[in-house]
Amino acid sequence: MGLTGSNRRSFLKQVSAASLSILASTYFTAEVMADSIDNLPENPAALLNAVKVNLRVNDTVKPLTLDSRTSLLDALRERLGLTGSKKGCDHGQCGACTVMIDGKRHLSCLTLAATCENKEITTIEGLAKNGKMHPMQRAFLTHDGFQCGYCTPGQICSSVALLEEAKNGEASYVTEDLRDIKANLKLSEEEIRERMSGNICRCGAYNNIVQAFKQVHSGNDKMPTWEFATAEQMQKAKNA
Repeated sequence: MGLTGSNRRSFLKQVSAASLSILASTYFTAEVMADSIDNLPENPAALLNAVKVNLRVNDTVKPLTLDSRTSLLDALRERLGLTGSKKGCDHGQCGACTVMIDGKRHLSCLTLAATCENKEITTIEGLAKNGKMHPMQRAFLTHDGFQCGYCTPGQICSSVALLEEAKNGEASYVTEDLRDIKANLKLSEEEIRERMSGNICRCGAYNNIVQAFKQVHSGNDKMPTWEFATAEQMQKAKNA
């Protein structure tokens, strides 16, 4: 049965109203959650569960009013305009969002901004000093430790933090003897690959990344050694 003239007009009005509501909702959400810090009010009345947080980022304190559920990654990118930290999987699996908090590497997509009150946060933008790149940044350029570059900020932040982990003698999954761990570790290629395994490079620049890290870590700029696994090695790995 077809719609009468009256019913058709009512139906079209309802559809138009619903469409406008969806449009307004999308625009409103984008304005509140994705605008730059310069264009957002200091106290956004539209935010639910609003909290005030002083984020100390790259030696500068940034007071923000945020939804308590805002991730550090979103706060850095959407509110502070620090877009070097990349949103890859947004599930803590790729490492593209890695930053350093109090010298330790953290996945900013899984870290609530509200938990970082007055902690020292360092992003890729904060590594260069006085116009000079960090040695790790220079090494990545020298050894072409990237292709598309999307994962590179997280890779570099993770590498810089790893330098301190080695200096402090922190253990990893492949540390041979947990009872005998010394400071100023000289990491093998196996150790470097294991400790950097949380940072995924879809371009496959892993060998060059290891080479860049080795140059800064030990002064060894030789190409990483690798070879195809033998049948015996594959069987051993399968049974491990």
